[in-house]
Amino acid sequence: MFSKDLGVDLGTIYTRIADPSQVLLEEPTIVAIEVDAQKMVAAGAEARDMVGRVPDTIEVTRPLKNGVIADYEITQTLLSYLLQRASGSLRFFRPRVMISVPYGVTSVERRAVFEAVMEAGSREAFLIQQSLAAALGIDLPIGSPSGNMVICLGGGCTEAAVLAMYGIVSADTLRAGGLDLDEAIVTYVRRKYGVIIGQVTAEQLKIKIGAAVPQDNEQSMEVQGQDQVTGLPRPVTLSTGEIVEALQDPLKLIMESSRKVLEKTPPELVSDIIDRGVAICGGGALLRGIDKLLTKSLGVPAYLVDNPLTCVVEGAAKGLGIYNVLRRSLPQV
Repeated sequence: MFSKDLGVDLGTIYTRIADPSQVLLEEPTIVAIEVDAQKMVAAGAEARDMVGRVPDTIEVTRPLKNGVIADYEITQTLLSYLLQRASGSLRFFRPRVMISVPYGVTSVERRAVFEAVMEAGSREAFLIQQSLAAALGIDLPIGSPSGNMVICLGGGCTEAAVLAMYGIVSADTLRAGGLDLDEAIVTYVRRKYGVIIGQVTAEQLKIKIGAAVPQDNEQSMEVQGQDQVTGLPRPVTLSTGEIVEALQDPLKLIMESSRKVLEKTPPELVSDIIDRGVAICGGGALLRGIDKLLTKSLGVPAYLVDNPLTCVVEGAAKGLGIYNVLRRSLPQV
């Protein structure tokens, strides 16, 4: 009676936890570890502020890579810490948890997520595909025999799926996402200007002046980097057009992955999708012009949902309430 139902969106960049009524917390999926003692020093926002600013005795790491667990013990420690914060004082009434995983992950990867969340203090744990959770969080009519398409543009992976009757009809997961866009900006600046910038700086460029397609109003931003030859600090000024150019290759992969899903979809469902449009969510959906690029690439109208960052975790929390209906579609452990 006192136990909580919690949805968890375990992302490469952010981990979010929600109950059926609200999002309880959102923290970066980053942990700072004391190297010798292998003890957690900081997690979440506190650890993110340490990136690139710590001595050799402390290692700042992302325990997830491309949407799946890369370091099991650190992930379990982080989940334990976050679930404790979300559950509050009723810690001995352990929560039931539904946690999102990318579509098509291997049985070993599924098992790792399941065991990490059980070890972290859950009473029961269930897995749900990212795209199915997103569709529930957006309130798409996926209970009917009509087609709905969702594209989740995450930090570590991109997932496109067509859903009907509370299940996935066709889907594809690309192990590339927002971090690859940042990496493309780092590479572009190094090649064009001979200046090395960090991932955090590249992300700021992407958020503040970046776009997926050329924009009418060009913006520019000055960043500090390290000269490749002298090793000394050197400022460079980049424009929106340059960021658009830098992002073309990783965006092309995302478009191809989304097209592949439409090609595998039965024609009846495709006609429904043309009527309804394609829902875009995830942090990557906030990149300016991504909806225009997807609309042009797929030939189907694409639109940004109202809650792009939180729809997966909200859908996972809702999923526990209709577990009996979803059961046949959920990944088995």
